[in-house]
Amino acid sequence: MKNYLSMIRRKTKNVAAISTLRRGKLIILLCVFNANFLISAEEIVNPEETEIWGPIPSIIDTSSQSVPSDAIILFDGESLHHWEKIDGSEALWLIEENAFTIKPGTGDIVTKKKFSDLQLHIEWRTPIPEDAIGQNRGNSGIFLQRRYELQVLDSFNNETYVNGQAGSIYKQYIPLVNASRGPGIWQTYDIVFKAPTFNMDKSLKTNASMTVLHNGVLIQNNSILRGSTTYIGLPEYEFHEKDSILLQDHGSKISFRNVWAREL
Repeated sequence: MKNYLSMIRRKTKNVAAISTLRRGKLIILLCVFNANFLISAEEIVNPEETEIWGPIPSIIDTSSQSVPSDAIILFDGESLHHWEKIDGSEALWLIEENAFTIKPGTGDIVTKKKFSDLQLHIEWRTPIPEDAIGQNRGNSGIFLQRRYELQVLDSFNNETYVNGQAGSIYKQYIPLVNASRGPGIWQTYDIVFKAPTFNMDKSLKTNASMTVLHNGVLIQNNSILRGSTTYIGLPEYEFHEKDSILLQDHGSKISFRNVWAREL
């Protein structure tokens, strides 16, 4: 222990190491100057002292098609009763074969339920392209809280700006890799979203963040969002509370299925 304290004195500037004997245990306090924190380390000889027995995590079942038992099913394969148009009217996208498909020109749809922090699973498929390229080929978007877009695009052998390809947090973060499958093949996004928080005066307190797996591959690793998605200009934050998940009608017949969310 003396050697340990000596090493700390040699390697750390502005640090004083103090040892005291308290109830038969050696307590080491590292007082770090020019910082507003105190680090403490304790010599523990009994393994039970580091065991935590509560609170006990809730038990969930994942045997039903890999959908957690505490998930909110946002599409059951039969109806869009969890969704509506932005104006509150009925969602008009097409339902067939346990999936729903954008009906171009009918507008974006949003969940009736509003979310904060969440885990979202969604499967999607782009149509077989005709002669479209770039952003016109299989384009849609998943907007968390109607503001923060994860791009949906046919990015299989399709060149475009990289902060607008599939898996990008649109115009903010490029995906770590391109895990895209070809058109007509089902793909998955698994998203962990942490919503921004705001102070009492409605100023920003903490930024939103997003982690994304595309077809099981990590493509966004706790990416810290700089604000709401914008097509022109730079992202900025504005005060908001819980809000819906939005799926974008960008004119392409993108299909979706197996959509569920877990509130975190």
